[in-house]
Parts: sequence; C-alpha cells; structure tokens
Amino acid sequence: MEIEVKLRLPSAAAHQTLVSLLSPYQRVTHRQHNTFFDGAAAQLSSRRAVLRLRFYGDEDDARCVVSLKANAVISNGVSRVEEDEEELETRAGRECVADARRLGGVRSRILDRVRDEFGVSGGDGFVCLGGFRNVRGVYDWNGLVLEVDETFYDFGTCYEIECESVEPEKAKELIEGFLKENGIAYSYSEASKFAIFRAGKLPL
Repeated sequence: MEIEVKLRLPSAAAHQTLVSLLSPYQRVTHRQHNTFFDGAAAQLSSRRAVLRLRFYGDEDDARCVVSLKANAVISNGVSRVEEDEEELETRAGRECVADARRLGGVRSRILDRVRDEFGVSGGDGFVCLGGFRNVRGVYDWNGLVLEVDETFYDFGTCYEIECESVEPEKAKELIEGFLKENGIAYSYSEASKFAIFRAGKLPL
C-alpha cells in the first residue's frame, strides 16, 4: 500500500515560488514519460487497476519501470493505492510503447500478474491508452521527501506536491504550514494524474 500526501498547486507561479524556496534542499530532478495500458476488453480499468510503463529520461538507456496500481482512494489530500512495480529492460519497454501487442510476450512478474489475475493474454490482449510527461523535483526537506510535479497533458499542465509517508496527517500538517507561511495557495488533490488524463481536462 502506497500512502501519499497530495496537494495541488493552482498555477505555474505558485509552482515556481515553491521550487525556488526548496532549491537548497533539492536532491534530483526526474524527467518522466508515462504510458498506460489496459486489456482490449477493459479488464484492468473495470476493476480499478492501472498498468503503467514509466521511463526516466529521454536517452536510449533511460530507466524503465513497470507498475500495477489498484483501488486508489484520495480523501482530504491523502492518497492510498495498492502498488506493485519492477524494473523492465528499457528496449523492451520502448517496443511495447510502440506496439502494445508486444506486452503479451514480455516476461516479468507484474505482467504475469496481469495475465493471471486480470485475464489479459495474447498479443492482441493489450491496448495502449496513451500518456503524459512529468517533471519531478525531489527535495529532502524537514525530514520528508517532497516530490514537486509539473505534469504536461495534451490539454494543459498541472502542478502538485506529493509526499509518501507512514504518518500522512503529520506530513500534511508540516507541508501545509510551510505553504501558508510563504503565501503559496494550494488545495487537496481530488484525482490521480491518471484519472485527470482519462478525463481529458484539468481539475477546476
């Protein structure tokens, strides 16, 4: 179970103010490319599951991670989701993005789960849903790891703070206090990035 604080920033200006304040604490910046897949008969989405390939970087040797998420719930700025992930050979991942049918032949623990638990099998069993880009700044701040996201959809850009924690309410209180002290507007996230992508429009 992945538990995260998720706070939405309303604008590029709020995002820029925050990353400027956090710059002394920056660990790394990730450039992520996310692509999502389902079964041809919606076997995953009908059971509130998501299959994602994520690439870190633009190069041929970029790291690739395959993830299976399920039963996501977001309430009062805290997200809880079942998550399983593993590394995938980058070339195989890129081939699957180019042709979703190749997922049927990739051997991995997670894809075996998808085939066994969700009944998605065979070369024609998978379909690509598309995806989006994300730039993630990672900061070591006040005992927390903050991830500040700038997510680029075809229909607009979203800004969000994420923080994984076993004590989400305590982490949320610290982050909210910091934002308020610095006059940065925010709201509780009400949908995952994938849900926004599927809706095809930015949250109000």
